[in-house]
Order: sequence, then C-alpha cells, then structure tokens
Amino acid sequence: MKEIILIKNGELALKGLNRMNFENALIKNIKSTLNGLGAVDITRAQSTITIEPLYDDYPFEQALDKIKKVFGIAAFCRAAACEKDINVILEKCVPYLKDALQSVKTFKVEAKRSDKKFPLTSPEISRLVGGALLKNYHHLKVDVHNPEIVVTVEVRDTAAYIRAGQLHGAGGMPVGTAGRAAILISGGIDSPVAAWMMAKRGITLDAIHFASPPYTSLRAEQKVKKLLSKVAEYSGTIRLGIVPFTELQQTIAEKCPEEYFTLIMRRMMMRISQRLAEKSGSLALITGESVGQVASQTLPALVTTDAVVSLPVFRPVIGMDKDEIIEISRKIDTFETSIEPYEDCCTVFTPKHPRTKPTIKQCQDAEALFDYEPLVEKAVQDTVFEFIG
Repeated sequence: MKEIILIKNGELALKGLNRMNFENALIKNIKSTLNGLGAVDITRAQSTITIEPLYDDYPFEQALDKIKKVFGIAAFCRAAACEKDINVILEKCVPYLKDALQSVKTFKVEAKRSDKKFPLTSPEISRLVGGALLKNYHHLKVDVHNPEIVVTVEVRDTAAYIRAGQLHGAGGMPVGTAGRAAILISGGIDSPVAAWMMAKRGITLDAIHFASPPYTSLRAEQKVKKLLSKVAEYSGTIRLGIVPFTELQQTIAEKCPEEYFTLIMRRMMMRISQRLAEKSGSLALITGESVGQVASQTLPALVTTDAVVSLPVFRPVIGMDKDEIIEISRKIDTFETSIEPYEDCCTVFTPKHPRTKPTIKQCQDAEALFDYEPLVEKAVQDTVFEFIG
C-alpha cells in the first residue's frame, strides 16, 4: 500500500475542449508550489490529479498546507492506493483509517466505482467496507445522514483509493489561465483582498505601489512587500513596481485647488499605472475601491479616475462592505499587516473638504493648471521593480 494525495479539480471539470489547457496550468502550479519538498509523480484522470511521492518519509502535512493555497483545486486529501481487489481493499482500509476513526463515533462509507468492470457495485463495496470497519472498531456506529466522518473508496481504472474525509481547496481557476493584470496596492486592507480575488479567477498579478518619501517611510514599502508575499502564497510570484511619486504629489498640492487633491492624485496614478501595465503586458488594472467607502470612491469620483485610462479597471470589492472585506483579509492572513500604522501616499495632503461629486471637466480644469506630462513620464521611467514570492 502506498500513500498519495488526491486532488479534485472542481470548476475545471465544466470546461470543454480546452480543459486540458487548464489542467496543465494547474499541474504546473502544483509542481511549483511543491518544489523543494521532494520528488513526486503527478498524474491526472477523470477530473482528479494524483500526487505520488517517490521516496519514503515525504512531508505530507507541509505539502497539504501548500496545496490548500493553489487556485483551481476544489478539494484534496491524503489517500491510500492499493490493488483493485476487494480483499486487498478490506485488508488495507482497517489499519490505514485507524487514526481518522479513533476520534469519532459515527461514520458512513461512500463507494465510487468508475471502473464498471469491477465485479462489485458501489453499494456492495460500501457494505463490505463498512462491515470490516465495524468489526474492528467497536466504538463506531453508522450514521448515513449526519456522520462525523465519511470514508470513501474509489475504484478507478488503474487502482483503488481509500480516504477518510477531505479538505476544501482554494477553488477558483489556475493562476495563469486568464491573462495578466496590475493591482494598485497601497498598504491598507482592501487592495490585497482585491489582488487575491482576481488571482483566484486565474489572473497573473503585477503590482504597482506609489511611494512618497519623506512623507511615506521605508517601513510602508516593507509593509506592502509583506502583504504581497501573503498574496503570492496563492498567486505565485508577483512583479512589484515602486513608483516615486513625491514630486508629482507635491506639485499637485502646490498647483491644484485643495478639494481636488485626491482626485487629481488618483488620476495621475491611473495614468502611470496604465503605462506600466502596457509595458508588462497587463490587460487590465485592479484596485481595492469600494463604493462610498471614502470621498474618492463615490460613483462620480470613480468615473473621473477611469476617464484617463483606456484599460478596463477591475474592482472586485466594489459592492462589499468593510466587514466583508476584513473577513477575507483575515482568511488570507493580510489583516494584521494591513493595520500596521505605516501611512501610504494616499493619506498625504488629504483635503479637509474633498469634492465628492466631481465632473470630468472640473478635474481637467484643475489639471490644466500645471504641466503634468513630464512628471508622469519621469515617474514611469524611474519606477523600480522587484519580484515578490
């Protein structure tokens, strides 16, 4: 008997003739995630991926902890693989399931027979395996409606698999199957969540952060890198561009009416981000904006910022309230870092009475008070890049 990891594809099973492309991307991401833990053989069949370690003492728990963060996986578990012989299945299931069954009182057995040449039906397999377990574990009772644990026996074309329960995967689509987009990341709660949500749909992430020293500190940059490293556990490596924004931000504060500071700043950020995105092959921009959360996130304000770019702008948290966003940030372990008290450039030169219902014309008039194009281009050219994750 050998122990393996079984992975259920979930949503990928709904794909048509191009399903293999998605499965290939998922297998590639799994291999990358497990790199360094030891050699494994990865195979696929019938919407299931099998990971078989090629040496003893494989670190299964470390592998499972990494696999749970791979997008494209609906469920996964450790399992025992054995011959497609009912006597062998009965012999192996009793000792293999010992640890899982000792701590519960009720169970049921589900059998899945995809190999229709196997001489026993699924109900017959369930009945025999259940009987063997009851015979050896006297504290157990069968509960077919609400069991504490479900024992599953799968009889497939090449082998039989025995497992107890399964873990929920990250879901979504494999990263790398939906193109590339650039996330504008500050250091708050919202943008890391937005990045994670878009990566979950298969998008490869770039990141853009605006730094305004001395108004923002090196610790603010380190905070952003820490946040991205958390997201990268799910998304894979993220290319981060750090944009020097001080000169442009100071000029806005000197030349523009105060109530338009934040709006003009956001419009400049979008212009810079589009140019950087186009250079990297990104097809869209991503922000963590939520309608009405702050003055620059009213619908009129969002319209004015989108007006300066031609790339689509994705806002995955646009209709969520703060509690919903915080719930996801805790789930992906970014919340505690996000609330560290290191300010980003969005909090610099904040107007006392920001304009909440601006028009595009009003913003254009404010921008016409200075020549911003050389400053925008300089910020693009002076952006520094590094890879996170």
